[in-house]
Amino acid sequence: MQCQSEGGARWEFGNFAYLLDFQATILFFIISLLNFLSQNIKLMKKQNFLSLFLFVLLLASSFSLFAQKNNRPQEKQAADAKAIKSMCGCYEVEFAFGETFAPDSNYQFKPNYLSGGLEWVELVEDKAGKIVLQHLLIVNDTVIIKHWRQDWLFENTNFYDFEKDNTWRFRKTKPEAVKGQWTQRVFQVDDSPRYEGSATWVHVDGRSYWENTTDSPLPRREFTKRDDYNVLKRRNRHEITAYGWLHEQDNEKILRQTSNLKSNYQDTWIASEKGLNPYRRVESSRCEAAQKWWAENQAFWAAVRQEWTRILEMENDLVLHKSVEEKPLFMHIFPLKDTKEIRPTIEKFFKKEN
Repeated sequence: MQCQSEGGARWEFGNFAYLLDFQATILFFIISLLNFLSQNIKLMKKQNFLSLFLFVLLLASSFSLFAQKNNRPQEKQAADAKAIKSMCGCYEVEFAFGETFAPDSNYQFKPNYLSGGLEWVELVEDKAGKIVLQHLLIVNDTVIIKHWRQDWLFENTNFYDFEKDNTWRFRKTKPEAVKGQWTQRVFQVDDSPRYEGSATWVHVDGRSYWENTTDSPLPRREFTKRDDYNVLKRRNRHEITAYGWLHEQDNEKILRQTSNLKSNYQDTWIASEKGLNPYRRVESSRCEAAQKWWAENQAFWAAVRQEWTRILEMENDLVLHKSVEEKPLFMHIFPLKDTKEIRPTIEKFFKKEN
């Protein structure tokens, strides 16, 4: 699938053509009516003709304003989709994180984290109300690592809120609460859920950005190193820039302790951190290895996504084991060759709550 946001451009042109067609129709109606009246003006009093002429102009203006007003939500959704799809392509990316504050004066700040690499963002799915972007890391120009995935859903009402300890609670919200909003669903490298949140894309003063705050598991960079917190409250900001796009984060590291009642918990704020992940666009040819890898492996991962979609559509809470046979889920999924093995492999990780 083409990575450039051609679909958005085509929609905008089609929408513009629609407005032109509508206005041309109104103009043709006015000219035809005036032509008829001019031919029969002798049969009409001059005053009545003027009144009718003004009425026609008022009617035409009302039609035009009505069309433009009703078209604005579609224009906005198209602009949102164009911004989302502009995040795909080939990028040099940096991952920079640093702790900034802790309420406990005795807290020992951890060293800053800095990494980076070359990343291809593939446009996997592009249809009305849903856009899927798959990230692929390129190591040493030839080794491909399937990275995270982001799904964008328009006016989504079904949510899986991360609680803690590999537990996600299903929540359904009212349509009016998400009107005009896009949900960003982020998935692990094995396509299991990670975090999600809903917000409105903002296009103002030449800028386009989306911002949301939501809870998530520990980041991969600290997943095996930290046990003093178990929830990362993320304020994610995705902004389209002249060089590509920026994923900016203002996060809080939280220790969440729960009682015997579901979702009845106490949070302790451990520390805050700042994250800056600039994606700087480069020539697509530099990511040819990732594009080739995806072409060869996309059928398998489509089957994995389909299985997780089936699970999520059940609308139940999710509680997963951290590991099975001392290995996390991705170490079980990655070696698979037969798609028939996907479902039983994933089902091994489902845990029954007490």
